[in-house]
Amino acid sequence: MPMSRGHVMRRARPLVLAVGIVAIEFAAAVTGFVASTLLPVVASALEAKDELGLLIAGTTLGLFVALPLASRVLDRLGPRGTLAAGMLAYVGGLALAATARTAWMFAFGQLCAGIASGLLGVFGISAAIQHLDERLRIRVVAVSSAMWIVPALVGPAATLGLEHLVGWRWTSVLPVPFVLIGRLLVARAVGEATPADAAPRPLGRTLLIPLGAACVVLSAGWWPLAIVGAGTTVVGMITVLPEGTARLRPGTPAALGAMMLFGIGYFGADSLITVLLTDGFGMGLGRAAIILSAASLGWAVTSLLVAQVKSPQVKRRFPVIGLSMAALATAVLVVELAVGGSFTVLLIAWAVGGIGVGLAYPGLYVRATTAGSSGFTATELATAVITAECTGQLLGRAIGGALSSASDTGGLVASYALFALALAAAACAATRT
Repeated sequence: MPMSRGHVMRRARPLVLAVGIVAIEFAAAVTGFVASTLLPVVASALEAKDELGLLIAGTTLGLFVALPLASRVLDRLGPRGTLAAGMLAYVGGLALAATARTAWMFAFGQLCAGIASGLLGVFGISAAIQHLDERLRIRVVAVSSAMWIVPALVGPAATLGLEHLVGWRWTSVLPVPFVLIGRLLVARAVGEATPADAAPRPLGRTLLIPLGAACVVLSAGWWPLAIVGAGTTVVGMITVLPEGTARLRPGTPAALGAMMLFGIGYFGADSLITVLLTDGFGMGLGRAAIILSAASLGWAVTSLLVAQVKSPQVKRRFPVIGLSMAALATAVLVVELAVGGSFTVLLIAWAVGGIGVGLAYPGLYVRATTAGSSGFTATELATAVITAECTGQLLGRAIGGALSSASDTGGLVASYALFALALAAAACAATRT
C-alpha cells in the first residue's frame, strides 16, 4: 500500500531539519575561520589594534541580547516572520560591518548580526529537540563535527587568498550563502509549528549578561569598570542557569559549569590565536593559518573517533582528559610567548589543544543536556547549555580582548594564562559530572 503524502512528509521533515542543522554548523565553521583569519587585517585597516575586545565581542553580545527576545518575537511574528526579520538583520549587520570605517561601526554591524543569529538559533535548537529522535540527533552531532574538517583544511588559506584578491570587506561576507541555506532548510522542515514548552526568558536578568560584558569591552584598561562588568555578567548567568550551577552541584549543573569554564578558556584563546601568532610571535598570516587549522581539524576528527567508542567506562573519562590536554596546550603557549617559541612547538601545542577539545566536548555536551533526575525540560536544558557556553565565550573574548589590547605582549601573556586556568578549572568541574 503506498504511503500517504502526510506520512512521507513526517519522514522527510526530520531529514530536512537534520540537513539544515548540519549546514548551519558548516556555516558556523566558515564564519569562525573567516573572522579569526581576518582579525589582524581588520584591526589594522580600522586602526583598532587597541580595541580588539570591541572587534571580537559584538556577535556574542548580540546573541545574548536576542536570547530573552527570541520567544517574544516568535510569538508575535511566527516562524516565517521571525525567519524573514532574522535574515534581514543578519545580512544588514554583516553588510554594515563589511563597509565599516571605524571599529565602532564594525562592532555595531557584528552586534546586529549576532542578534539575528540568536533569534534564529533559539528556534532552530528547540525545533531540533522536538523533531529529532535521539538516534538521529547523535548522528547529526557526529556529522556536524565533521563539518569543521573542510573549513579547517582550506578555510584560512582560502580566506587569505580572497583577501588578497578582493580585500577583507568582500571576503567577510563569504559565509552569507551558507547561513541562508541552513536557516531556510530549518524553517522549511519546521513549518509554522512553534516550540511547545519555550517559556519567555526573564528579560532583565538575561540582559545583565551582555550589559556586564559590554562594560568589560568598553573599560579601555580601567580595571574597576572591567571588574564590575565581569561580576555583572556572572550574576546574570547565575540567575538564568539552573540552580546549583554556580556551586557545581554534581550532575547536570556541574556539566553546565564546566561548559561555561570551557567557553572562557578555549573560545577566548581561539578568538585571539591569530593575533597571538602574528603580534606575539611575529609570524606571517600564512603560517598562522596553518596553526589555526590544526586545532579545528584535531577537534573534528577526534569527535568522529570518540563517537565510535562503545565502552561507557572509557567514554566517561574523556571530558576530564580532554580538558586537561587543552589546559596544558594553552599553558605551553604562555610559556612559549614568554621565552620565544618555534613554529613546530606552537603547531603541536595548538593541535593537541584541539584534540583535547574533541575528546571532551561530545561527552560534556551530552551530560549538560541530559535531564537525569534533575527534572529539567528539553527546552530548559537547550537554553541552559546555550547560555553556559556562550557566556563563557563572551567572558573569554571580552576579558581576553581587553587584556590583549596592550601595546606589548604582556597583555597576551595575561590573557592566555587566564585561558589556561579556566580550562584547568573546567577539567576539575568535569570530575563532578
